[in-house]
Amino acid sequence: MADQTHVLFVEDDDVIREATQLALERDGFAVTAMPDGLSGLQAFRTDRPDIALLDVMVPGLDGVSLCRRIRDESTVPVIMLSARADSIDVVLGLEAGADDYVTKPFDGAVLVARIRAVLRRFGHASGGDRTEEAQTAATGGPLSFGDLEVDTEGMEVRRGGAPVALTPTEMRLLLEFSSAPGTVLSRDKLLERVWDYGWGGDTRVVDVHVQRLRQKIGQDRIETVRGFGYKLKA
Repeated sequence: MADQTHVLFVEDDDVIREATQLALERDGFAVTAMPDGLSGLQAFRTDRPDIALLDVMVPGLDGVSLCRRIRDESTVPVIMLSARADSIDVVLGLEAGADDYVTKPFDGAVLVARIRAVLRRFGHASGGDRTEEAQTAATGGPLSFGDLEVDTEGMEVRRGGAPVALTPTEMRLLLEFSSAPGTVLSRDKLLERVWDYGWGGDTRVVDVHVQRLRQKIGQDRIETVRGFGYKLKA
């Protein structure tokens, strides 16, 4: 298991849980599958997986609450699984700290692609490959925007001198903004650059993460340009 990506999968439907576990294992993942939120939380604390897949509607401790508990302890990537694309649970999961979501029923290949995309983001925010724009920004050392300082090499953020804790996805989002301050970035462009979507995606993912980022670096630091997207105030 040490050489494999370890996935924690929490799903109460026996058929879906077993079928998805087998599919992920065939793709080379090590999987710990749990039927409820409480056992999922215990497995997370015991096994320390590389990524967590959480169904929204699980007994004991629902997926959104479980995501929040995980996020209180770790920045490990989290993908929520929801039976309805238009469900408020999707937004609640993202607000709780999830990095992405997948709608059920899902194709196994799509799920694997989303897992790998999220893991690439995690590697990026931990010092892995950066986009060309972020690499350009990094050559100049730490960047300052008012009381906000972004160290693109050390992957650290400070506001008013105090450290700011960001998830990997939030860090990558901030890197995109800080690489082009004052430039409007559309939601579709951010989906492509941050979430690694080579196809159309749900822009609610962007909106919720921008909201979370604002709460940490200052509500006025990222400006909404209606009809176009967002920009970081220089």
